Amino acid sequence: MTNLAQTAHSLIADGKGILAADETVATITKRFDALKIDSTPESRRDYRDLLLTTKGAPEFVSGVIFYDETIRQKEADGKPLVAIASRLGIIPGIKVDLGAKPLAGHPDEYVTEGLDGLRERLIEYRELGARFAKWRAVFKVTGALPSRASLVANAEALARYAMLCQEQELVPIVEPEVLMYGPHGIERCEQVTSEVLHTVFDALFVHGVRLEEMLLKPNMVVSGDESRERAGVEAVAEATLRVLRRHVPAAVPGVVFLSGGQSDVLATRHLDAINRAEGRKPWTLSFSYGRALQDAALSTWRGRHENVGAAQKAFHHRARCNALAARGVYSDVEEAA
Repeated sequence: MTNLAQTAHSLIADGKGILAADETVATITKRFDALKIDSTPESRRDYRDLLLTTKGAPEFVSGVIFYDETIRQKEADGKPLVAIASRLGIIPGIKVDLGAKPLAGHPDEYVTEGLDGLRERLIEYRELGARFAKWRAVFKVTGALPSRASLVANAEALARYAMLCQEQELVPIVEPEVLMYGPHGIERCEQVTSEVLHTVFDALFVHGVRLEEMLLKPNMVVSGDESRERAGVEAVAEATLRVLRRHVPAAVPGVVFLSGGQSDVLATRHLDAINRAEGRKPWTLSFSYGRALQDAALSTWRGRHENVGAAQKAFHHRARCNALAARGVYSDVEEAA
């Protein structure tokens, strides 16, 4: 097994998952503002440090995705956050895309940018301690969207990013997200997710990306958030597995789902149902959650030092529940514990 394959397997070992703490400054500032937390470099650092240093977190969290600001930050005593993560046994990663921008000629669609200068940035991030990276592409769902142009442009960017990562000895996490926003039903989400994954893996093949040395971070197949008929947990599990079996090669070691706007408890229940379902599952199925791991901790912390302990307790509980779900042994009893 290559070094990259070993890292990929370490990120999905023993029911563990990945903490997505890669919010841009603008995004995390919006979340801080909603809770009346001052957003400064120091407060953002303190919040990420709170999550990383939660006692027992490495039992459930294998890796953390940083943002450019965070991977460069240090604690007051001068210790880099990336070094603290590594010391705890949490593998540092980095978000490297520069965000979704309007796709020319295609209203309401986006293409993710950031390929220019990416090789040089990857070299620097590896020197800073990163061992894996993430690139997100987004696909809006309507009766007509996504267009073929959106599918091909984003798949091509994901594949070029993934190959550059492997060239620089970083495990690429490939994240094609079919957005859950809209009135569409689960059937339409399944159709679009199938088209997206088919196009992405075709591009990965064309560019020579080694599937054994990457992880996939897809959406679960769910109803749109405005749908009149919301699919149940078992239906989500069945549809999600059906899409994966049809379009994700068995050579990919792991699928780490994004939460994509789901509530924290629902994201956990969906992951558990997927892992409990019968049938062929050649990949490890785990999580790479952002808000679904952080929301309870952030709303408990509220920027106050006296709340750190309670916030870490909330984070530990959510991480533990998701690790149980990644093994298919989560329950309402565990949720209430």
